[in-house]
Amino acid sequence: MALDSWFLIKKKVENQELFFNFIKRKSMNKSIYIICSLAFLLFAAGTTWAGNPDRQGEAGAPELLMNPWARSAGLHTMTTSMITGVEAMRLNIAGLARINKTEIILANTSYLSGTDIQFNSIGLAQKIGNNSAIGISLMSVDFGDLPVTTTNLPEGNGATFKPRYFNFGLGFSHIFENKVTVGVLVRSVSEAIEDVSASAIALDAGIQYVTGDQDNFKFGISLRNVGGRMEFKGEGLGNSLNIPSFDNERFVTINQRATPFELQSVLNIGMSYDFYVGSDNRVTAIGNYTSNAFSEDQIGAGLEFSFKELIMLRGAYKLDFSRLNDSVDDEDPLYTGLALGATLNVPVSKKEGAPRIAFDYAYRTTKIFDGTHNFSVRINL
Repeated sequence: MALDSWFLIKKKVENQELFFNFIKRKSMNKSIYIICSLAFLLFAAGTTWAGNPDRQGEAGAPELLMNPWARSAGLHTMTTSMITGVEAMRLNIAGLARINKTEIILANTSYLSGTDIQFNSIGLAQKIGNNSAIGISLMSVDFGDLPVTTTNLPEGNGATFKPRYFNFGLGFSHIFENKVTVGVLVRSVSEAIEDVSASAIALDAGIQYVTGDQDNFKFGISLRNVGGRMEFKGEGLGNSLNIPSFDNERFVTINQRATPFELQSVLNIGMSYDFYVGSDNRVTAIGNYTSNAFSEDQIGAGLEFSFKELIMLRGAYKLDFSRLNDSVDDEDPLYTGLALGATLNVPVSKKEGAPRIAFDYAYRTTKIFDGTHNFSVRINL
Protein backbone atom coordinates (compact mmCIF):
# COMPACT_ATOMS: atom_id res chain seq x y z
CA MET A 1 0.00 0.00 0.00
CA ALA A 2 2.81 2.39 0.93
CA LEU A 3 4.60 1.52 -2.32
CA ASP A 4 1.45 2.27 -4.34
CA SER A 5 1.08 5.64 -2.57
CA TRP A 6 4.71 6.52 -3.35
CA PHE A 7 4.21 5.73 -7.06
CA LEU A 8 0.99 7.77 -7.05
CA ILE A 9 2.73 10.82 -5.53
CA LYS A 10 5.61 10.47 -7.98
CA LYS A 11 3.16 10.30 -10.88
CA LYS A 12 1.41 13.48 -9.67
CA VAL A 13 4.71 15.34 -9.35
CA GLU A 14 5.75 14.27 -12.86
CA ASN A 15 2.39 15.37 -14.24
CA GLN A 16 2.73 18.77 -12.52
CA GLU A 17 6.24 19.21 -13.94
CA LEU A 18 4.94 18.36 -17.43
CA PHE A 19 2.08 20.82 -16.96
CA PHE A 20 4.34 23.69 -15.84
CA ASN A 21 6.80 22.97 -18.66
CA PHE A 22 3.87 23.03 -21.09
CA ILE A 23 2.68 26.38 -19.70
CA LYS A 24 6.22 27.77 -19.88
CA ARG A 25 6.57 26.68 -23.51
CA LYS A 26 3.18 28.12 -24.35
CA SER A 27 4.09 31.43 -22.70
CA MET A 28 7.41 31.55 -24.55
CA ASN A 29 5.72 30.63 -27.83
CA LYS A 30 3.19 33.38 -27.23
CA SER A 31 5.98 35.92 -26.72
CA ILE A 32 7.72 34.74 -29.88
CA TYR A 33 4.40 34.91 -31.74
CA ILE A 34 3.82 38.50 -30.59
CA ILE A 35 7.36 39.50 -31.54
CA CYS A 36 7.19 37.85 -34.97
CA SER A 37 3.78 39.38 -35.64
CA LEU A 38 5.05 42.85 -34.76
CA ALA A 39 8.10 42.34 -36.95
CA PHE A 40 5.86 41.28 -39.84
CA LEU A 41 3.63 44.32 -39.37
CA LEU A 42 6.65 46.62 -39.32
CA PHE A 43 8.01 45.03 -42.48
CA ALA A 44 4.64 45.19 -44.23
CA ALA A 45 4.13 48.80 -43.24
CA GLY A 46 7.63 49.66 -44.31
CA THR A 47 6.99 48.07 -47.70
CA THR A 48 3.78 50.06 -48.05
CA TRP A 49 5.47 53.38 -47.27
CA ALA A 50 8.86 52.45 -48.71
CA GLY A 51 11.00 55.08 -50.36
CA ASN A 52 9.68 56.64 -53.54
CA PRO A 53 11.78 59.48 -55.01
CA ASP A 54 8.81 60.55 -57.15
CA ARG A 55 7.02 61.61 -53.95
CA GLN A 56 9.94 63.67 -52.68
CA GLY A 57 8.84 66.97 -51.18
CA GLU A 58 5.19 65.95 -50.74
CA ALA A 59 5.39 65.39 -46.97
CA GLY A 60 5.59 67.98 -44.21
CA ALA A 61 6.56 68.22 -40.53
CA PRO A 62 10.31 67.82 -41.24
CA GLU A 63 11.05 68.27 -37.54
CA LEU A 64 9.97 64.65 -37.05
CA LEU A 65 13.23 63.58 -38.70
CA MET A 66 15.40 66.03 -36.75
CA ASN A 67 17.40 64.43 -33.95
CA PRO A 68 17.97 66.65 -30.89
CA TRP A 69 20.03 64.10 -28.91
CA ALA A 70 23.81 64.33 -29.26
CA ARG A 71 24.83 60.74 -28.51
CA SER A 72 22.88 59.20 -31.39
CA ALA A 73 23.43 62.23 -33.65
CA GLY A 74 27.17 61.53 -33.48
CA LEU A 75 26.44 58.31 -35.36
CA HIS A 76 24.14 60.02 -37.87
CA THR A 77 21.01 58.71 -36.09
CA MET A 78 21.80 55.18 -37.29
CA THR A 79 21.84 53.39 -33.89
CA THR A 80 18.55 51.56 -34.51
CA SER A 81 19.91 48.34 -33.00
CA MET A 82 21.69 49.72 -29.90
CA ILE A 83 19.97 52.95 -28.89
CA THR A 84 18.69 53.04 -25.29
CA GLY A 85 16.79 55.24 -22.86
CA VAL A 86 15.34 58.63 -23.70
CA GLU A 87 17.10 58.82 -27.07
CA ALA A 88 15.24 55.68 -28.19
CA MET A 89 12.05 57.75 -28.39
CA ARG A 90 13.51 59.50 -31.42
CA LEU A 91 14.71 56.45 -33.36
CA ASN A 92 13.64 53.05 -31.99
CA ILE A 93 11.24 53.10 -29.04
CA ALA A 94 12.12 49.46 -28.23
CA GLY A 95 15.37 50.61 -26.57
CA LEU A 96 13.55 52.72 -23.97
CA ALA A 97 13.46 49.88 -21.40
CA ARG A 98 17.23 49.23 -21.51
CA ILE A 99 18.11 51.60 -18.65
CA ASN A 100 19.06 51.01 -15.02
CA LYS A 101 16.29 52.96 -13.33
CA THR A 102 15.86 56.59 -14.38
CA GLU A 103 17.34 58.69 -17.19
CA ILE A 104 16.92 62.43 -17.77
CA ILE A 105 18.30 64.33 -20.78
CA LEU A 106 18.47 68.06 -21.50
CA ALA A 107 19.60 69.01 -25.00
CA ASN A 108 20.20 71.98 -27.26
CA THR A 109 20.87 71.88 -31.00
CA SER A 110 22.26 74.58 -33.25
CA TYR A 111 20.61 73.61 -36.53
CA LEU A 112 22.41 74.66 -39.72
CA SER A 113 24.85 77.01 -38.02
CA GLY A 114 24.36 80.51 -39.35
CA THR A 115 20.55 80.33 -39.52
CA ASP A 116 19.99 80.99 -35.77
CA ILE A 117 17.58 78.02 -35.59
CA GLN A 118 17.70 76.15 -32.26
CA PHE A 119 16.11 72.97 -30.89
CA ASN A 120 15.45 72.69 -27.18
CA SER A 121 14.57 69.24 -25.86
CA ILE A 122 13.96 67.40 -22.61
CA GLY A 123 13.24 63.74 -21.97
CA LEU A 124 12.57 61.40 -19.05
CA ALA A 125 12.64 57.59 -18.97
CA GLN A 126 11.55 55.61 -15.91
CA LYS A 127 11.82 51.87 -15.32
CA ILE A 128 8.64 50.04 -14.24
CA GLY A 129 9.42 46.74 -12.56
CA ASN A 130 12.29 44.74 -14.02
CA ASN A 131 11.32 44.58 -17.68
CA SER A 132 9.31 47.66 -18.63
CA ALA A 133 9.76 51.41 -18.90
CA ILE A 134 7.77 54.50 -19.82
CA GLY A 135 9.11 57.76 -21.15
CA ILE A 136 8.14 61.26 -22.20
CA SER A 137 9.97 63.65 -24.50
CA LEU A 138 9.38 67.22 -25.60
CA MET A 139 11.03 69.14 -28.42
CA SER A 140 10.47 72.70 -29.59
CA VAL A 141 12.06 74.51 -32.52
CA ASP A 142 13.05 78.15 -32.06
CA PHE A 143 13.25 80.03 -35.38
CA GLY A 144 13.85 83.38 -33.73
CA ASP A 145 11.90 86.52 -34.68
CA LEU A 146 11.02 86.63 -38.37
CA PRO A 147 10.01 89.86 -40.17
CA VAL A 148 6.42 90.21 -41.34
CA THR A 149 6.33 90.82 -45.09
CA THR A 150 3.44 91.74 -47.35
CA THR A 151 2.91 92.11 -51.08
CA ASN A 152 3.36 95.87 -50.79
CA LEU A 153 6.22 95.62 -48.28
CA PRO A 154 8.35 92.61 -49.32
CA GLU A 155 11.25 93.86 -47.18
CA GLY A 156 9.10 93.85 -44.04
CA ASN A 157 6.72 96.24 -42.30
CA GLY A 158 8.68 96.51 -39.06
CA ALA A 159 6.72 93.82 -37.19
CA THR A 160 7.94 90.30 -36.41
CA PHE A 161 6.41 86.90 -35.71
CA LYS A 162 7.68 83.64 -34.23
CA PRO A 163 6.66 80.20 -35.61
CA ARG A 164 5.97 77.51 -33.00
CA TYR A 165 7.00 73.93 -33.81
CA PHE A 166 6.39 71.57 -30.92
CA ASN A 167 6.02 67.84 -30.40
CA PHE A 168 5.37 65.69 -27.36
CA GLY A 169 5.97 61.93 -27.19
CA LEU A 170 4.76 59.29 -24.73
CA GLY A 171 6.33 55.84 -25.07
CA PHE A 172 6.31 52.37 -23.53
CA SER A 173 8.82 49.52 -23.91
CA HIS A 174 9.03 45.95 -22.58
CA ILE A 175 11.82 43.35 -22.51
CA PHE A 176 11.04 39.66 -23.18
CA GLU A 177 13.49 37.14 -21.69
CA ASN A 178 16.17 39.89 -21.63
CA LYS A 179 16.77 39.28 -25.34
CA VAL A 180 13.93 40.85 -27.28
CA THR A 181 12.54 44.32 -26.62
CA VAL A 182 9.43 45.84 -28.17
CA GLY A 183 7.97 49.30 -27.81
CA VAL A 184 5.33 51.73 -29.02
CA LEU A 185 5.14 55.51 -28.89
CA VAL A 186 2.43 58.12 -29.50
CA ARG A 187 3.57 61.59 -30.56
CA SER A 188 1.60 64.82 -30.84
CA VAL A 189 2.86 67.15 -33.58
CA SER A 190 1.99 70.85 -33.68
CA GLU A 191 3.00 73.69 -36.02
CA ALA A 192 1.61 77.21 -35.66
CA ILE A 193 1.99 80.94 -36.12
CA GLU A 194 -0.32 83.60 -34.72
CA ASP A 195 -3.29 82.94 -37.02
CA VAL A 196 -2.62 79.56 -38.68
CA SER A 197 -1.95 76.15 -37.13
CA ALA A 198 -1.81 72.43 -37.94
CA SER A 199 -1.59 69.33 -35.75
CA ALA A 200 -1.56 65.54 -36.00
CA ILE A 201 -0.92 62.35 -34.04
CA ALA A 202 1.91 60.02 -35.10
CA LEU A 203 2.75 56.47 -34.01
CA ASP A 204 6.14 54.75 -33.67
CA ALA A 205 6.85 51.05 -33.11
CA GLY A 206 10.10 49.14 -32.79
CA ILE A 207 11.91 45.90 -32.00
CA GLN A 208 15.42 45.17 -30.72
CA TYR A 209 17.09 41.76 -30.45
CA VAL A 210 20.27 41.11 -28.43
CA THR A 211 22.37 37.93 -28.41
CA GLY A 212 25.96 36.69 -27.98
CA ASP A 213 28.17 35.69 -25.05
CA GLN A 214 28.40 39.32 -23.91
CA ASP A 215 25.30 40.55 -25.73
CA ASN A 216 27.65 41.51 -28.55
CA PHE A 217 25.25 41.28 -31.46
CA LYS A 218 22.27 43.62 -31.69
CA PHE A 219 19.58 43.95 -34.33
CA GLY A 220 16.77 46.49 -34.55
CA ILE A 221 13.80 47.53 -36.68
CA SER A 222 11.71 50.65 -36.20
CA LEU A 223 8.81 52.23 -38.04
CA ARG A 224 8.27 55.92 -37.30
CA ASN A 225 5.85 58.76 -37.92
CA VAL A 226 2.84 56.81 -39.12
CA GLY A 227 -0.26 58.95 -38.71
CA GLY A 228 -2.93 61.14 -40.17
CA ARG A 229 -2.48 64.08 -42.48
CA MET A 230 -1.78 67.60 -41.28
CA GLU A 231 -3.72 70.57 -42.63
CA PHE A 232 -3.24 74.24 -41.80
CA LYS A 233 -6.34 76.07 -40.64
CA GLY A 234 -7.06 79.47 -39.15
CA GLU A 235 -7.93 83.08 -39.77
CA GLY A 236 -4.66 83.65 -41.59
CA LEU A 237 -6.06 81.76 -44.58
CA GLY A 238 -8.88 84.27 -45.00
CA ASN A 239 -8.67 87.15 -47.50
CA SER A 240 -10.83 90.27 -47.42
CA LEU A 241 -12.07 91.35 -50.85
CA ASN A 242 -13.75 94.56 -51.87
CA ILE A 243 -16.65 93.73 -54.20
CA PRO A 244 -18.32 96.71 -55.92
CA SER A 245 -22.12 96.73 -56.28
CA PHE A 246 -24.75 99.10 -57.70
CA ASP A 247 -25.25 101.11 -54.51
CA ASN A 248 -21.97 100.71 -52.59
CA GLU A 249 -18.93 98.48 -52.01
CA ARG A 250 -19.09 95.33 -49.94
CA PHE A 251 -16.26 93.63 -48.04
CA VAL A 252 -16.28 89.85 -48.23
CA THR A 253 -13.95 87.43 -46.45
CA ILE A 254 -12.98 84.34 -48.42
CA ASN A 255 -11.39 81.41 -46.60
CA GLN A 256 -8.86 79.44 -48.59
CA ARG A 257 -8.30 75.72 -48.08
CA ALA A 258 -4.74 74.59 -47.52
CA THR A 259 -3.67 71.30 -49.08
CA PRO A 260 -3.26 68.53 -46.47
CA PHE A 261 0.13 66.82 -46.32
CA GLU A 262 1.51 63.51 -45.06
CA LEU A 263 3.94 62.94 -42.20
CA GLN A 264 7.54 61.87 -42.76
CA SER A 265 7.11 58.08 -42.43
CA VAL A 266 10.37 56.16 -42.24
CA LEU A 267 11.54 52.56 -41.70
CA ASN A 268 14.93 51.86 -40.08
CA ILE A 269 16.76 48.51 -40.06
CA GLY A 270 20.10 48.32 -38.26
CA MET A 271 22.62 46.02 -36.64
CA SER A 272 25.73 46.39 -34.51
CA TYR A 273 28.48 44.26 -32.99
CA ASP A 274 30.62 44.95 -29.91
CA PHE A 275 34.32 44.01 -29.98
CA TYR A 276 35.89 44.03 -26.50
CA VAL A 277 39.53 45.00 -26.16
CA GLY A 278 40.57 43.73 -22.74
CA SER A 279 37.90 43.87 -20.05
CA ASP A 280 37.09 47.58 -20.15
CA ASN A 281 37.43 48.90 -23.70
CA ARG A 282 34.88 48.45 -26.44
CA VAL A 283 34.71 49.06 -30.19
CA THR A 284 31.23 48.90 -31.72
CA ALA A 285 30.61 48.66 -35.45
CA ILE A 286 27.17 49.68 -36.73
CA GLY A 287 25.33 49.52 -40.03
CA ASN A 288 21.93 50.96 -40.87
CA TYR A 289 19.44 51.10 -43.73
CA THR A 290 16.74 53.78 -43.83
CA SER A 291 13.72 53.60 -46.11
CA ASN A 292 12.10 57.03 -46.44
CA ALA A 293 8.52 57.23 -47.69
CA PHE A 294 9.00 60.63 -49.32
CA SER A 295 12.68 60.78 -50.24
CA GLU A 296 15.64 58.64 -51.25
CA ASP A 297 16.57 55.61 -49.16
CA GLN A 298 19.82 55.88 -47.21
CA ILE A 299 22.56 53.55 -46.04
CA GLY A 300 25.46 54.12 -43.68
CA ALA A 301 27.96 52.72 -41.20
CA GLY A 302 29.89 53.91 -38.18
CA LEU A 303 32.23 53.10 -35.30
CA GLU A 304 32.15 53.90 -31.59
CA PHE A 305 35.12 53.50 -29.25
CA SER A 306 34.56 53.37 -25.49
CA PHE A 307 37.31 53.65 -22.89
CA LYS A 308 36.03 52.12 -19.63
CA GLU A 309 32.59 53.61 -20.41
CA LEU A 310 34.06 56.96 -19.31
CA ILE A 311 35.12 58.44 -22.63
CA MET A 312 33.50 57.59 -25.95
CA LEU A 313 34.44 58.68 -29.45
CA ARG A 314 32.25 58.00 -32.45
CA GLY A 315 31.98 58.68 -36.15
CA ALA A 316 29.73 57.65 -39.03
CA TYR A 317 29.14 58.18 -42.71
CA LYS A 318 25.88 57.85 -44.65
CA LEU A 319 24.63 58.62 -48.12
CA ASP A 320 21.61 58.25 -50.40
CA PHE A 321 21.38 55.20 -52.64
CA SER A 322 21.08 57.42 -55.69
CA ARG A 323 24.43 59.01 -54.87
CA LEU A 324 26.33 55.72 -55.03
CA ASN A 325 26.92 56.19 -58.76
CA ASP A 326 26.09 59.88 -59.06
CA SER A 327 28.44 62.77 -58.28
CA VAL A 328 26.02 65.66 -58.91
CA ASP A 329 26.47 67.84 -55.82
CA ASP A 330 23.27 69.83 -56.41
CA GLU A 331 21.21 66.70 -55.77
CA ASP A 332 22.88 65.76 -52.48
CA PRO A 333 20.59 65.63 -49.40
CA LEU A 334 20.92 68.06 -46.51
CA TYR A 335 22.73 65.56 -44.29
CA THR A 336 25.32 63.76 -46.34
CA GLY A 337 28.75 62.55 -45.43
CA LEU A 338 30.37 62.64 -42.03
CA ALA A 339 29.10 62.81 -38.45
CA LEU A 340 31.34 62.92 -35.36
CA GLY A 341 30.67 62.80 -31.64
CA ALA A 342 32.14 62.40 -28.18
CA THR A 343 30.90 61.62 -24.66
CA LEU A 344 32.30 62.17 -21.18
CA ASN A 345 30.43 59.82 -18.82
CA VAL A 346 31.34 60.60 -15.19
CA PRO A 347 30.12 58.72 -12.08
CA VAL A 348 29.18 60.97 -9.16
CA SER A 349 31.01 58.70 -6.70
CA LYS A 350 33.39 55.73 -6.63
CA LYS A 351 30.63 53.34 -5.54
CA GLU A 352 29.77 50.56 -7.96
CA GLY A 353 26.56 51.37 -9.79
CA ALA A 354 26.69 55.02 -8.73
CA PRO A 355 24.63 57.56 -10.72
CA ARG A 356 26.38 59.06 -13.74
CA ILE A 357 26.32 62.39 -15.51
CA ALA A 358 27.22 62.35 -19.20
CA PHE A 359 28.08 65.24 -21.50
CA ASP A 360 27.47 64.48 -25.18
CA TYR A 361 28.47 66.45 -28.28
CA ALA A 362 27.91 65.78 -31.99
CA TYR A 363 28.69 67.53 -35.25
CA ARG A 364 27.08 66.67 -38.60
CA THR A 365 28.17 68.08 -41.92
CA THR A 366 25.45 69.62 -44.07
CA LYS A 367 25.09 70.48 -47.73
CA ILE A 368 24.49 74.15 -46.91
CA PHE A 369 25.55 76.43 -44.04
CA ASP A 370 28.08 75.27 -41.44
CA GLY A 371 26.71 71.98 -40.14
CA THR A 372 24.63 71.08 -37.10
CA HIS A 373 25.92 71.01 -33.50
CA ASN A 374 24.21 68.93 -30.78
CA PHE A 375 24.79 69.29 -27.03
CA SER A 376 23.22 67.01 -24.41
CA VAL A 377 23.46 66.44 -20.67
CA ARG A 378 22.34 62.97 -19.50
CA ILE A 379 21.67 61.96 -15.90
CA ASN A 380 21.47 58.20 -15.20
CA LEU A 381 20.21 57.16 -11.77
